[in-house]
Amino acid sequence: LSTKQCEGCDLTNAGLVMANLAGANLKGADLSRANLSRANLMGADLSGANLTGASLFGANLTGANLTGANLNAADLRDTYLTQANLVGASLTNANLLGAIGIPSYT
Repeated sequence: LSTKQCEGCDLTNAGLVMANLAGANLKGADLSRANLSRANLMGADLSGANLTGASLFGANLTGANLTGANLNAADLRDTYLTQANLVGASLTNANLLGAIGIPSYT
């Protein structure tokens, strides 16, 4: 958490509720089933990350790079997605209820 550098690391089932990961490098990380509820991921690089079944309820993903990320079955309720890059992201069965700033191309 202190370095915010975790490219390709295994954070499966991690408890990161309210974590401050603004600007973090989580490129290609395995965050499947991780709890990132209300986490600050503003400007984070989550490109190619596996977020299958992750809870991102109320998380701040403003300006985050989610290019090619797997968000299948992720809980994205009430998330902030303004200026987030979701090109090529998989959102099958993701819950986007109340999400703010969903890109029009998703």
